[in-house]
Parts: sequence; structure tokens; C-alpha cells
Amino acid sequence: MEAALNASARLEREADLNDRTNLSTITLSAPDIVCGRCIRTVENALCEVRGVVAARANLSARRITVTLDQTANDNGIGPKELVAALSAVGYCAAELVEGPETAASRSRAGDLIPRLGVAGFAAANIMLLSVSVWSGEASDMDGSIRDLFHWLSALIALPAIAYAGQPFFRSAIAALSARRLNMDVPISLGILLAAGMSVFQTIRGSDQVYFDAAVTLVFFLLIGRVLDENVRVRAKGAAENLLSLRALAATVVNADGSVRAIAARDLAPGMRVVVTAGERIPGDGTVVSGTSDIDESLITGETVPRSVNPGDHVSAGTVNGGGVLHVAITSSDENTLLAEIGRLMIAAEQSRGRYVRLADRAAQIYAPAVHIAGLLTFIGWMLAGSGWELSLTHAISVLIITCPCALALAVPAVQVAAISRLFDRGVIVKSADGLERMAELDSIVFDKTGTLTLERIELADDEMISDALLTRVASLAAGSRHPYAQAIVRAARNRTLPINALDAVQEVPGSGLSFAHDGREERLGSAQWVGVSPDRHTDGSLWYRSPDGEITGFRFIDRLRPDARATVDELVRAGFQIEVLSGDRPKAVAQAAAAAGISHWHAALRPSEKLHHLGELKARGLHTLMVGDGLNDAPALAAGHASISPASAADISQAAADAVFQGDRLGSVVEAIKVAQAAHRMALQNFSIAIAYNVIFVPLAMMGHVTPLVAAIAMSTSSIVVTANAIRLRTKKLRLHPVGRHA
Repeated sequence: MEAALNASARLEREADLNDRTNLSTITLSAPDIVCGRCIRTVENALCEVRGVVAARANLSARRITVTLDQTANDNGIGPKELVAALSAVGYCAAELVEGPETAASRSRAGDLIPRLGVAGFAAANIMLLSVSVWSGEASDMDGSIRDLFHWLSALIALPAIAYAGQPFFRSAIAALSARRLNMDVPISLGILLAAGMSVFQTIRGSDQVYFDAAVTLVFFLLIGRVLDENVRVRAKGAAENLLSLRALAATVVNADGSVRAIAARDLAPGMRVVVTAGERIPGDGTVVSGTSDIDESLITGETVPRSVNPGDHVSAGTVNGGGVLHVAITSSDENTLLAEIGRLMIAAEQSRGRYVRLADRAAQIYAPAVHIAGLLTFIGWMLAGSGWELSLTHAISVLIITCPCALALAVPAVQVAAISRLFDRGVIVKSADGLERMAELDSIVFDKTGTLTLERIELADDEMISDALLTRVASLAAGSRHPYAQAIVRAARNRTLPINALDAVQEVPGSGLSFAHDGREERLGSAQWVGVSPDRHTDGSLWYRSPDGEITGFRFIDRLRPDARATVDELVRAGFQIEVLSGDRPKAVAQAAAAAGISHWHAALRPSEKLHHLGELKARGLHTLMVGDGLNDAPALAAGHASISPASAADISQAAADAVFQGDRLGSVVEAIKVAQAAHRMALQNFSIAIAYNVIFVPLAMMGHVTPLVAAIAMSTSSIVVTANAIRLRTKKLRLHPVGRHA
């Protein structure tokens, strides 16, 4: 009843979030989160703190996002108090800052490797000694030789267990200190009981010694933990990387005209800043004076810069590509569009609650069930008249049998095989649970620029342009960073034409380039700048006026990826619903969608609008794969049921995506789905193997037919079987299964 009331109260507080505007968010790193039960514990502990509206723990990233209201600020509640609340329930935590949390995760993964090596070395050597003892060779020679082998095994096993088992022991101690259970408690209990019982039997000179079982158990458990930790290192939170896109400093113009440098986070509405060419705009604002071209590819995904003039709005994180701008700041650091995207991404990542709930339920059932099974075995044999030694031995066998090696490796082994296969084919998987979600897809949404199309725009119909004209225009454009100018230069280089950059070329921000020689001027730029009549404006995107006054228009295209049409056709045949969501102009999006064979498309969308559309697809029951590359796609990538990004994407989009594909071919998306579907089937097969193993061996162990050594061997064998089954995925020939039939 109490748990139900707590859950109800939490749901009420979370439902109230949309109605409250005085909220702040703190993100904590909690490296001690190891299972679903941990999530419930830390969330409940934080929700008990006055002023905490909601707390969401992310198992894969080991982070906790805490939402506070105004009363928390009034009562002095901050990171220190939240960390103390977690410490009271046995968890170490710290406020998340850029970099160290990821470094700590890598350190944990590196710490497990030597422990795994020690456990493997010890297990191999003890097994050599055990073979002699259990085969009867040592016993036939002399009982003292058998005892010697047991003492040698103890000499190897005890230090190895003390060192290699520390990750499990530390986690178990922290859980018990806080009066709770996690999966490491029965694991540690099984290891310590097996080792302690073996020492006791060695002192007595008995042959019932199981050092090999204890060390082998540690070895296989560490394999699963190492695989899990390596996956976590890849799952670094995307919102953290937004810091690299912010301007760190801003140049503020004072009322008297003097300037001073301040941190961008200290900007306040009403301040006036100056932004020179090549600098990032430090905050959202309005252009007061100056004209320039702004690279907004981070926000809109569009590679063509936008011309801005006094009165136009500009966003934080975009790049000033031309003249000097004076900008009046309209939003503080926390309220910029860039910060909004970060918040959208955090909210999208937290919305993946189904997997957290499943892990929570599994942890709640598993740990008590193992303890109950072991205790019932011990009590049952004691009541049957067996001594405590035999009863404890059978209980140890049950604990070892129920150690979740096969279950723990069932998915990680498949994931490693799948990730390796995709890596060989140019797809880097960053999120293992994302691979699982790719197997459930029935809808795919593509961004246009840089995703369906190649990253760079190309000169259209360049074969219709003479070599002489292209050479002259490329020489004029060679000194400009504008994408159109660079496309002309590339076209000339593709023809191996000589390009001689002209001196004294003037670039007028927002207009174009001009070059004057012998009293004659030539221009390259916008239609208005060159002097094109209004009825010809649609004939070109960039215009050139020669010294003789002849005007030529140049058109540009986003060239589709070479296999875009074939990829879309294959997906459509398999029953996938395909759409395009883009921040680009409607005409450009319509052309690209038609060329790729996609009938449903939406253009000129902001990040929040893309996120809203994905929400509508989810409400219709669709599982959507988001494929995108720009910063504007980052929230959508995080919100999609699964996501994939090209290697040319912005860093933040790559961080938000579950996978990144290399090269120009879009077929990597199909390959990722094929592997995900196959991995899903193999994971189910491995679960079936693990469940069958438990169904067979747990009753046998409880009935006393399984010794600790046999239990360790059976546990190890089940792990080897599921691993061998997973390895087949590396070379297996795959096909794309129709939607809803891949399972």
C-alpha cells in the first residue's frame, strides 16, 4: 500500500510539470546504479526531498535528472542536499559536469579488465589441479597429495576472489548497508559461501572442496560485467555535448561605447554584443546593426547560410560567416534555442521508460527469489535430517546455479556479435538498447539535407557551363567560404580547370563578391546584387555578371545519396512507412522526396515541431526510426523509438543517435535493421536456453543432485552455449523481414 501511495504521489507530481513554470533541473552522476531495483530506490529517495518535483534515473547512462520547484530554492535545496539524500540510501553521486563522468565510466571499464584477467588465470590453474583430484589420480597416490592440491587451490583462489570479486562485493555491501537488495547480494553470497566452505573442508581434509566453482563463477560474472560496462561507455548523454556548441565568451558593448568580455552564460536580456566574422553568436537576440550571412545548419539543417539584416532574429550557437554584427540579447543562457534543444533531448531520453520498468520488475523478482530458493534448500535438507554441512553445500549449489550468467550474457553476447558485424560494415552502434529497439520498427523518418542527400551541395547542370566561364567564376569565388561559392570551385576542380584566386576581391555580407579591374566590375552573388530582373529570380540561386554586363544564373542541388532510391524501395517493400521531416524549404524537400520515392514529407520544421510529429507517430502506435544529421535533428533522434545518424552529422546528433553509419551509402540503414532483427531472434533463443537451463538444474540442485562444482560447470556451459549461438551472427546471411514478422 505504501509503495502504491508513493508511486501515485510521484505520478501526480510528474503530471503537474507542464503546469509549473518555476522549475530548475539538476543532473547527477550515480555510478553505483547497477539494476532496475536501484532505479526505484534512488528515485524514491530523491522524491522524498522537499521541493523535488520529479526524479528520473537513466540506467544506461547512470544519471539522475532531478526537477526542483521554487520551494527547493527557498529552502536552500541544491546538489549537495540531493547527494546527501542518495548517500543515506547507500549511493555515491555527484553533480554532472562535462567530461569527468565519462572519464569515470571509462575508468570503471578499465578497472574490470585486470580483474577479469586475474579470475581467468586463477580459474584455469585451479581447474588443472581439480581435474587431478576429481579424476581420482591424486587420491590414488596419497591423500596428502590431494590435500596439497586443495591447499594450492586455496592459495590461488582466495587472493583471486578477494581481488576479482570486489565489484560485486562493494555493490552488495552498499546495498545491505542501506537495507536493500540488488543482484550482487546473492552473487556475493554464493561466491563467499563456496570459498568459505571450501576452506573449512580443506582444513578438515575433506574432498568436498569447490575453489574451482567459486573462481569460475567470478570469471564468468566479470565477463558479463565487462561487456555491460563497455556498452555504457558508448552511451554518453547527448545533452552534455551541447556545451561544445556554445560560445564560451561574449563581447558586450557598454552604454558609453566601450567593450568588455564576459562569460556567455552571464548574458542577460537587454545587453548588446558584437560578433565578428567566424564567431559563434553567444545568445538569442535581434540584429541591431550590420549585415551578414549566418550559418544556421545547426538549427535548421540547411547548409545554405541565411542573410540577416537589422531587425532579424539570430540564435545562440549559429556562426557569423560575414560582416560584423551588433546583436541585442533577448534570452538568457538557460532560455536560448540551444538550451531548449538540450531540454528536449533530456525529456526525450527520459521518455524511454518501458525498459526501466521492465528492469525494475526483473530486479524485484530475481534477488528475493534466489535467496528464498537457497534458504528453502538449506531448511529442507536440515529438516530431512542431513547435517548442516551437507545442507549448506546444497544451498551453495542452488546459489551458484541461479547466478545469472546465461541470462546476463544472453543479450550482451548477441549485442557484441551484432555490434562487431555492423562495425565491419561501417555502422558504429552507440546504444545497445537502441539495437534492440531497431528490431521493433515499422516506420522510418528521414531528414533531408545531409541524410537523404549528401552533405555538400553541388552545382546543377554544370555540363551546360563552358570551361572559360566556369574558370572565371571559380577564380572569383575561390576566396569565399559561402557554400555556393565552394560548390562552383569544386565543379571547376572536377574538370581539372586552372583556378587562379583573384586579388582585391571584395565580399559584401549578404550580397556577394565583386572584382574591379581597369574600370570594369564583375559580380557574383544574389539576384538583386547582380541586377537581375525580378522575372528571372527563380532561374538561379547564384548569379554572375561579367565585365561586359552579361548575366548568368547558377542553380544548385542537394545530390541524393547514390543508393537512396534503392534503399527506400527495399524498405517500402518490407512494409515500412517512410516520411521526410526537414527544416529546409518546401520546394527543395519536395524535389528530394520525389527523387527518393517518398510521398509523405514535411518541410520548414523547427526541432520542437519534429519532436511533436514523432510524438504523433508514437500515439498512433508506430515504432519510428529517426535518421538525421543536424543539431535540429538531435531531439528527434533522442525521441525516436530508435535513431541513426551519418558520420558527417553534427557531433551532438551523433551523440544522440543510437548508431552512426560511415560513407555515402544509405543502405547502411537497411543493414542495421537486418542485424537488429536477427539479434532480436537470437536473443530470444538465448533466453530460451537460459530459462531451460534454470528449469532443469535448479530443481536438481534443490534435490541435492548437483554439487557446487557441477553447478559452476553447468552455469559456465550455459554461458558458453549462449555465447556460441550469438557468434553465429557475425557471418550469418541476413534478409530484411517484413514489418511485424521478424520475430
